[in-house]
Amino acid sequence: MKNFNYNIPTKILFGKGKVEKLGSEISKYTSKVLLVYGMSSIKRSGLYNLIKKQLADFNIECFELAGVDPNPRIESVYEGAKICKENNIGLVLAAGGGSVIDCAKAIAAQVKYEGDVWQDFYVDNKLGELRDALPVASILTLAATGSEMNGNSVISKMDTNEKIGIGHAKLRPVFSILDPTYTFTVNKFHTAAGVVDIMSHVFEQYFSPDKRGYLQSRLMEGILKTAINFGPVALKDPENYEARANLMWAGSLALNGMLSCGKESTDWATHAMEHELSAQYDITHGMGLGILTPYWMDYVLSEENAHRFVDYAKNVWGIEGDCEMSVARKAIAKTREFFTSLGTPKTLTEVGIDHEKFEIMAERAVKNGPLGTMQALEKEDVLEIFTMAL
Repeated sequence: MKNFNYNIPTKILFGKGKVEKLGSEISKYTSKVLLVYGMSSIKRSGLYNLIKKQLADFNIECFELAGVDPNPRIESVYEGAKICKENNIGLVLAAGGGSVIDCAKAIAAQVKYEGDVWQDFYVDNKLGELRDALPVASILTLAATGSEMNGNSVISKMDTNEKIGIGHAKLRPVFSILDPTYTFTVNKFHTAAGVVDIMSHVFEQYFSPDKRGYLQSRLMEGILKTAINFGPVALKDPENYEARANLMWAGSLALNGMLSCGKESTDWATHAMEHELSAQYDITHGMGLGILTPYWMDYVLSEENAHRFVDYAKNVWGIEGDCEMSVARKAIAKTREFFTSLGTPKTLTEVGIDHEKFEIMAERAVKNGPLGTMQALEKEDVLEIFTMAL
């Protein structure tokens, strides 16, 4: 096991009614807050009114940035930062899913930075210059990205068809409220996409060619089994508290940094490829991952790394057998079968994507070098996986 340092400063308030702690938590940081949210879902659920009441009860002045897109735009970041600077705001509060939280983090960084966060941080990766950010807090309404408990932020610039992610400790939320009841109204499409996203985050850390990481692998298998068990339950019974609670906490644990601590390597090739799909076609991230992941698995599987697929097959799906490659392929087929059962598409064609932009997507995906560790993917490899997924 490799040496590591691990620190998660995010305070988690988990469970029914925890939103009622919002005012007291924010009052520890500021008397002025920017509330960032998406469309109208937090108003339909009653969460918006509860937030406003909590802030009013603690004499916290509230400014708003509404309409954040599912793939959050840099324009929203600039607008939010402008509001914060003009009104001397002390904390950015995100109420929504990962996209809203990612946007809030970028706003928090831009407020404290004299330059352009898009060019300097997202494009040029000069994260050493990110020395300060406003505090960020979140109220999670969709189990998927884990953004409520990590320092990651993915932002899109649609006029150039770019979608880029960064990660920095300064962007971790200071606290996050996770009340599973506010995910009851999430529709089947986004519930399914969230389950796939959770599993994909685990896959990217689970699948590595080394044979170490016993403890990490067992933790990850537990999260995968949780998603597999409760995903269908949440689809069938949207107000099943136990299902929603387990998925919500699984999403946080899948990407709060714990799972990869001490691991020799992780992969993240599928995410890099999917970001290009989202950048070009603005599709839902989880759906893109659901399409690409089994094709990536098929493509990178080899005699040298089959052991990881065999662990996955036996410990997650209960598949047994003596031939490693056969067992591995059965696990890949089972993964596709499960994703399909959630209602996710099998091919890019089903979501209206053809080969037209494959060349540019593949080139951009590897612009910083080959992808992944299960197999180092060059441009030609990425092109082949996109083609397999048609």
